[in-house]
Amino acid sequence: MIIDSSQDGLSAVAGRACRVPESGAVEAEFAGADGTLVQRRWVEAAVAVRFEQLQPVTAFPVVPGRRWGPGWWWSATTAGHVMHGSQAMCTQLMVLDRDPQVVGLSARPVRLIWRDPDSGRVLTWVPQLFARYADGRALLADCPATSEPAGERAARAAAVLAAACEAVGFTYRRLVPPEKVVAANVRWLVGYRHPRHRDAGGLEQAVLEAFAAPRPLMAGAAAAGEVLTALPVVYHALWSGRLTADLMRPLGEHTRVSPAPAAGDKRQEQHAR
Repeated sequence: MIIDSSQDGLSAVAGRACRVPESGAVEAEFAGADGTLVQRRWVEAAVAVRFEQLQPVTAFPVVPGRRWGPGWWWSATTAGHVMHGSQAMCTQLMVLDRDPQVVGLSARPVRLIWRDPDSGRVLTWVPQLFARYADGRALLADCPATSEPAGERAARAAAVLAAACEAVGFTYRRLVPPEKVVAANVRWLVGYRHPRHRDAGGLEQAVLEAFAAPRPLMAGAAAAGEVLTALPVVYHALWSGRLTADLMRPLGEHTRVSPAPAAGDKRQEQHAR
């Protein structure tokens, strides 16, 4: 028996228990190099396959009447596009793309297949996101639009995926949508995620020196040089983690901006182009 629980502020599939198959009985289906589908035991595929490099194993559905459909997210982490199927998923892509420890992202790269121990039916689930971390850890995730408990089918799948991921050193989570203010701030900063903003106008060093000690955002931008040129550099530094601010409050001219450790730099813009 397993009851899925959350960590690090991610949502729980709470109060629901179900039997899950042995990890060795779970299969993984994914797109091979030539685009054909490949099926392997999950415990073998998880070790051998770079899921962050794969195309979606299945397309995102287009739901008539829904205002938000599938689209593409340009990732500062991969310097390429990652597909998304909902606004909630796009928001989680933004959050993961900003995490300096994330080095790979992909959408729907694998379908997990198993036989339900209770009914005997063959069941499948395609998690929405995959993230690879610098230390080799991996995350499979789904992106619900609300923090409400999962439906019965999603809850059962979450229990199976959590157990299967734990068996291979991965993590599975249902990612809670961020607070509205945090989401709004991240959406603002993503507009400055491209490496071209890092040293716009040659002001990178001046901006970092202006915020060598904590000070209001606009005051620091003015101290660094011409404000309209300096602000994109400030926002890029906030995106990449070289500067920090409290994103629980709306970003504005009086937001207190502080320096961050050099390790916070988003992989030194390794994908800059």
